[in-house]
Amino acid sequence: MAINGTTTPIAAARLRRSGMTRKSMFLRRPFFTMALAITFGFALCAIFAPQLAPFDPVAQSIEAMMAPPDSVHLLGTDSYGQDILSRIIHGTRYALLIGLCSVALGAIGGLVLGVAAGLASGKTEWILLRVIDSILALPSLILAVAFIAILGQGVDKVIIAVALSLIGPFARTVRSDVLQVKVQLFVEAAGLMSIPRFTVIRRHILPNVLFPLLVQVTIRISEAILVSSSLSFLGIGVTPPTPDWGLMIAEGRSFVSFAAWMSGMPGLALALLLIALSIVGDAMREEFDPKLRTGR
Repeated sequence: MAINGTTTPIAAARLRRSGMTRKSMFLRRPFFTMALAITFGFALCAIFAPQLAPFDPVAQSIEAMMAPPDSVHLLGTDSYGQDILSRIIHGTRYALLIGLCSVALGAIGGLVLGVAAGLASGKTEWILLRVIDSILALPSLILAVAFIAILGQGVDKVIIAVALSLIGPFARTVRSDVLQVKVQLFVEAAGLMSIPRFTVIRRHILPNVLFPLLVQVTIRISEAILVSSSLSFLGIGVTPPTPDWGLMIAEGRSFVSFAAWMSGMPGLALALLLIALSIVGDAMREEFDPKLRTGR
């Protein structure tokens, strides 16, 4: 019977085409392949940071203060004599950790809020929609700053603050998909058969909203990293001497006229990772988002 299926015909067709689509993406999108390789390289740096970094990222040396790039310190040192290359490599770990964890938490919160808003009615629906609209009314950075003011500084606090600022976009995406799925015949039939609400959500709603949500996750990772780096740059995110890229850029801005490598090198790493993640996220969205595929 129709109610036994857990995916819509569109979702089933998308799954059948997924193998061929993944193969063709590398051939049709050379920039996607390049961006994916860069992202994979940053991921390896994050995993093997202790083995790849030539120096301790927090070790200070008076003799090597603001040393320009040379054979010993390939990217130079900062005002504390810390090796910039080592701090960039270890900073990759913090950037990806904060980005992935905050997006994961934000996606979970957005999933719960979006499903509830999509299935609710009356006053409950109105309240949930106002909550979503309130989150979406302000930029992610402004929201994160407000949450940091309440939570305090630190890596864990930054993760929570960024996650809370991303719940709105995820909830909006999930609610839109729930509104489309809940009018399908198999969902209405399940309701007529008095199947418990949570069973309907688990068997029929979630399988059809998780895939678009995962596509949004790939897009929001770069935003989360940018917001977290911005918080550190403003001095309200990660605390010194943690090797955070935003913190490194902020520490080197006073010396940019004669020691540009202090801010330039971590800024280049941040820009490269954000561009790569954006290209990967956009490619994933264009390939797998059913709304864009049906519009072609």
